[in-house]
Amino acid sequence: MWGGRFAEGPSALMREINASISFDKRLWRQDIAASRAHVAMLCAREIVSQEDGDAIEEGLDRIEDEYQADGVPEDPSLEDIHMHVEHRLAELIGPAAGRLHTARSRNDQVATDFRLWVRDAIDETELRLQALQRALVLRAEEHVGTIMPGFTHLQAAQPVTLGHHLMAYYEMLRRDRSRFADARARMNESPLGAAALAGTSFAIDREATALALGFDRPAANSLDAVSDRDFAIDYLMAATQCALHLSRLAEEFILWASQPFGFVTLADSFSTGSSIMPQKRNPDAAELVRGHSGRIAGTMVALVTVMKGLPLAYSKDMQDDKQPVFEAHDLLGLSLAAMAGMIETSRFNADRMRAAAEAGHPTATDLADWLVRRLGLPFREAHHVTGRIVWAADERGASLWELPLDVFQAVDSRIGEEVFGLLSLEASVKSRTSFGGTAPASVKKRIEAARKVLEMKS
Repeated sequence: MWGGRFAEGPSALMREINASISFDKRLWRQDIAASRAHVAMLCAREIVSQEDGDAIEEGLDRIEDEYQADGVPEDPSLEDIHMHVEHRLAELIGPAAGRLHTARSRNDQVATDFRLWVRDAIDETELRLQALQRALVLRAEEHVGTIMPGFTHLQAAQPVTLGHHLMAYYEMLRRDRSRFADARARMNESPLGAAALAGTSFAIDREATALALGFDRPAANSLDAVSDRDFAIDYLMAATQCALHLSRLAEEFILWASQPFGFVTLADSFSTGSSIMPQKRNPDAAELVRGHSGRIAGTMVALVTVMKGLPLAYSKDMQDDKQPVFEAHDLLGLSLAAMAGMIETSRFNADRMRAAAEAGHPTATDLADWLVRRLGLPFREAHHVTGRIVWAADERGASLWELPLDVFQAVDSRIGEEVFGLLSLEASVKSRTSFGGTAPASVKKRIEAARKVLEMKS
């Protein structure tokens, strides 16, 4: 490739450290697509003859068929996917293959291919996110009135519904989808035609190649075009945030599936056993999703560290930009699919959830709110009165709704029989009608809105 400048070829070690075909072969579809757009533009601008252009197009079609059928052969001496395609093209059509590289460099070539790949990865991730959201919505609809404890500090706080809880993750994934969409919109500029770093003296049409490849516009600065990897970092940032959400959901399923909780039983298809303890049902799928989140976050840190402090324009360090993105994509895809499967197939134990929701005086806040509304107490005073009643309940080992009226009246004589109508779990969740609250009626409205967004049939 650069034999005219060098008297000797690279050493075996140099070939090994310099080659990237083992991983960048993933870009073969994008490389062929970008080459097609480039040669079509060269022919349209009469930089390359139509005859040579037709031969190149036919050769690229042949290579596509070969790679589709047999995969990409790996020859470290050819370094990367770009040279593999060009070398095979020369074998197929002869010297005309050399005209394909007119007015482009591997620098703008790889920047283009990689953007196309990340754009495709975002589109794939979007579909997986939607699938998980649909699974959450369906189970939330099934359990819109199933009472469970809501936690703060992992202590029972107030009763909520399982439907409301699951819809919280729908909202997290909604934000994840928006982050990926933002990243896609921001990255959709074409580096092709920036050449090595300074552009080219050939009269190329960068608008045409950008349009052919589905970009919104060509990148405006050739130096930035070949050196920018913000799009890859944006993808990894979005993937990391999404993985953190999946890890939180996985952690809840791990806790809920444990015997002390007993809120959920994972399907056999998403559980494993023990090699020594025959009674075990392990939530390994959820644990691996939780573990994958750390690896995905690590890929983001890795690429940020690679790009830190690089001067313009291209440096070989940037060859290490792809493996973190490929790894994150694979792990995130597995994690999203696994969580969707777990959500769809798990069996929730409503009785255990309700029993847990009864512990820890979960309707104490309802009592304090009633004291404010009914008796006109300042909330801080109502909080104090309620705390004394909770103390009395603890002394008797009773729930608030099990206390006799005289215990309430010993703390505040104005409390009457009507207080018992607000202390049940059902009354508590039903009363939380503020926007975004856990009241079943409110949750149903949010589920209906989600169904419309996801285009789910009733």
